[in-house]
Amino acid sequence: MAQGKTKPKERQIGKKTVEKKPLIDPKYKNTFWTAVIVVVLIIFFIVNNTRSVPEQGPYPPSYNPASNVKPDTAVDKRLMMKTVNK
Repeated sequence: MAQGKTKPKERQIGKKTVEKKPLIDPKYKNTFWTAVIVVVLIIFFIVNNTRSVPEQGPYPPSYNPASNVKPDTAVDKRLMMKTVNK
């Protein structure tokens, strides 16, 4: 059986690998990103709600405010559930 040629491993005598130190400690990584997302959402919420209210546009051409009839009850009788009180 023929053995495939393998690249000989380089010996690490006297060589030290420099470990990269992460910017954020992995222990607090999830907490950091959660805080960043919450802060961004709060900023969007504040910006969205502090703008001036836009002017209302015109009504549709077929809209007639006098023809709008308000309902007598909040729920149609056909949709009401019958309950039994004891």
